[in-house]
Amino acid sequence: MASVLFPWLAWLLVSLAAVYLLGHGRRRGRPPGPRPLPVIGSLHLLGNQPHRSLARLAKVHGPLMSLHLGAVTTVVASSPAAAQEFLQRHDAVFSNRSVPDAAGDHSRNSLVWLPNAPRWRALRKIMGTELFAPHRLDALQHLRRDKVRELVDHVGRLARRGEAVNIGRVAFTTCVNLISCTIFSRDLTSLDDDGGSGEFQEVVTDIMEAGGSPNISDFFPALAAADLQGWRRRLGRLFARLHRTFDEEIDARLRGRETGGPKKNDFLDLLLDAAEDGDNTARLDRDTLRSLFTDLFGAGSDTSSSTLEWAMTELLQSPASMTKACDELATVIGSKRSIEESDIDRLPYLQAVVKETFRLHPPVPLLIPRHTKVDTKIMGYTIPQGSRVFINVWAMGRDKETWPEPKKFMPERFLGRTVDLRGGDFDLIPFGAGRRICPGMPLAIRMVHLILASLLNQFTWRLPDEVERNGVDMAEKFGVTLTKAVPLCAFATPL
Repeated sequence: MASVLFPWLAWLLVSLAAVYLLGHGRRRGRPPGPRPLPVIGSLHLLGNQPHRSLARLAKVHGPLMSLHLGAVTTVVASSPAAAQEFLQRHDAVFSNRSVPDAAGDHSRNSLVWLPNAPRWRALRKIMGTELFAPHRLDALQHLRRDKVRELVDHVGRLARRGEAVNIGRVAFTTCVNLISCTIFSRDLTSLDDDGGSGEFQEVVTDIMEAGGSPNISDFFPALAAADLQGWRRRLGRLFARLHRTFDEEIDARLRGRETGGPKKNDFLDLLLDAAEDGDNTARLDRDTLRSLFTDLFGAGSDTSSSTLEWAMTELLQSPASMTKACDELATVIGSKRSIEESDIDRLPYLQAVVKETFRLHPPVPLLIPRHTKVDTKIMGYTIPQGSRVFINVWAMGRDKETWPEPKKFMPERFLGRTVDLRGGDFDLIPFGAGRRICPGMPLAIRMVHLILASLLNQFTWRLPDEVERNGVDMAEKFGVTLTKAVPLCAFATPL
């Protein structure tokens, strides 16, 4: 095997070196960037925190930067003006995703990775009109109210036992159960079952981490078939674990339909009805349902729970901000009343806390990469066809030209300032913008505000004594989402 593989690899490296030499001579007209090394380009500059490495490079080379990452031309936008060029002015040209090799078969049916074509638009329409439309979200407020009440009751039990609350874990479980009740009309995890909910969370977080990990197959497409790092195989096994759960739900529902059981009129029933439609442009077969549910549980639970964990982390380190948020809740709501989603509009400081959290800790720090359909002029530079494009929203949130004292957690910066989280203001685009903006954004915004407000309004919070003395570990774990490397645990006291 080695005798066959070595000559092939040697030939490939020589070919890549030739590609490098030819490509290096054609850099004229492209955005500036670091001088690449032969074969590997600028891969050595990425490290294990690419969002930070690329932000540092942008300070040297500018807000629109190009790099050779292996054999792939990569363009990075690190300012609101540069992001707007890609996501608004030239959105149609950059509306397709750069699909990671590790996504494997999942990408063929995933709303995240499908190209901008009739099938993607049909799936997007189903999600937009039947799951995330305002009237649908309003109709399901009772589900979110029930899940948040269960969360508050669970935290209350932990408080009475003197146990610390793993903020990320309880937020994750609450988000998962909300999504599963919306799709399947039942919980998939339990707040009181650390083993079961922990296993589900482990699978989802492993998927998000593996999906965002640097992969030789993406930097050297000629090597992709070999899956040298095994990321495609690993993700395939993780997807299969989720698929088994989804298959059980689908099969049980189909059996109920065959025996004339009553419909539950949840999202699964709606999808099964749509699959029977003669004009099934979305092609809602079993594989597509699996991919849709994987996307919903992955993006919907991991990103929202991570944002809640970061918000609580920042508030616990900023007593003044915590006091202002709690005082606002006490004045507007009162600690004896459960919070309704309609109350959020009357809580400007809470909204500012969430925006400040998104600024400092965007759930997807580089957004989902895009690629160009044709050569395109951006800000006077040529972006070659097939280039991979990253929007570094993490760097944009720390740009001192846009944000005074950018490293400081300061929700007050958003008071009296209109900043649209929904892609209308390029200073802050945690969900992206344009036609590929995150479709679950309306639900995520509701859930994050509702859960955070409920936790702050029902309890006072403190860090463990050791953490109080030594400080909170703010290390990040990079993946598709940017999560806290060390979980936040804090003690709650009922008000």
